[in-house]
Amino acid sequence: MNKRIFYGIVFLFFSHFVIGQSLPEVDLNQGWIEKITALAPEKASYPAKKKKVLVFSLHTGFNHWVRPHTEELIKILGEKSGAFDVSGSKDLAMMELKNLQKYDVLVLNNTNSKPDHRNLFWDQLKEDGIGDSALVMQKAIELEASLRKFVEKGGGLLVLHGGNTILNNSMDFSRLLGGSFDYHPPQQAFQVRLEDSNHPLVKAFPKEGFNHVDEPYFYKNAYEEMNFKPLLYFNNAEIKNQRKGQELTEGKTYVAWIRAEGKGKVMYASPSHNAQSFENPQLLQFFLDGLQYVAGDVDCDETPIR
Repeated sequence: MNKRIFYGIVFLFFSHFVIGQSLPEVDLNQGWIEKITALAPEKASYPAKKKKVLVFSLHTGFNHWVRPHTEELIKILGEKSGAFDVSGSKDLAMMELKNLQKYDVLVLNNTNSKPDHRNLFWDQLKEDGIGDSALVMQKAIELEASLRKFVEKGGGLLVLHGGNTILNNSMDFSRLLGGSFDYHPPQQAFQVRLEDSNHPLVKAFPKEGFNHVDEPYFYKNAYEEMNFKPLLYFNNAEIKNQRKGQELTEGKTYVAWIRAEGKGKVMYASPSHNAQSFENPQLLQFFLDGLQYVAGDVDCDETPIR
C-alpha cells in the first residue's frame, strides 16, 4: 500500500477519537521501542561528527504522558543514525552553564511549568527549599541567563511541544525561542502545511503537507515579532473550538520554525502531544534533520519573516 494512502487511513481513524477527546496513552515498552526504531531514518541527512545531546525532561506543571516516549525517540534517532550521543536528565543542576557546555544540543522535552509563575526554574527551586523567595528568584534568573548564554555561544536548542512553557512569561526567553505559549483548543485532526516546500528541513514531507492529530498551539509575546524562519503551519480557519471571542478565521499559525541566536541555532516544533505521531516516519526524519540543524550541521535559509 502507498505510504501516503496508509497514513491518510490512520489519520481518518484517529480523527474519530478527537475534538475534545485525547488519544489513548501508549505504553513505553520494548515493542514500542522496536517499532519506532524500525521506522526511524537509517542515517543522518548531512555529514557531521557525532554530537552530544541532552534531553531535559523535568516538568513542574502539566505532565504530558508523551514525555518519556519523546526522550526515547531522540535516543533512537541519535543511536540509529550514529549522528548523536543522547543523554536524558530531570536534574535542574544540568541547566547551569558549566553543565550545559558539556553538550552540543539541548532538547527541552515538554518542560511544562506551573501556571502561577510560568517559570520551571522558580517552581523547582522553591520546591527544593533553597531559601526565601528573593534567593529563589535570583537563582532562577541565573539559570535562565545560563540557558540563553549556552545558545549565544554556539549551543543548539530544540524545544518540543509544551517545552515552550518552561519560562513562558520571560520576554528574553520568548525572543530566544520565537514566541511563548498562549493556549490550545482541544485535540483535533488538522492539516499541517509547508511554508516553503523547497526548504531542506521539510524535505521529508510531501508538498501538500501531512495530516496530524494534536493540540493546535497558539502563541503570544515575541511570536508577534515574527523573528524566525517558519517551516510548518496550519490555516486558522480550519481549527475548531478556538477561544471564544478570539477566533481567527483568516491567516495562518506556525507549527514549527527556526532562528539563529548569536553563534547558536534554535528550533521550535509543536508536534506532538501523542506518541502515535511518532509512527509517521516523515515526522521522524523531520526531527532528525531538526537536530542536525540546531547542532550546526545544516546550511539553510533562516531569514526571519520580519
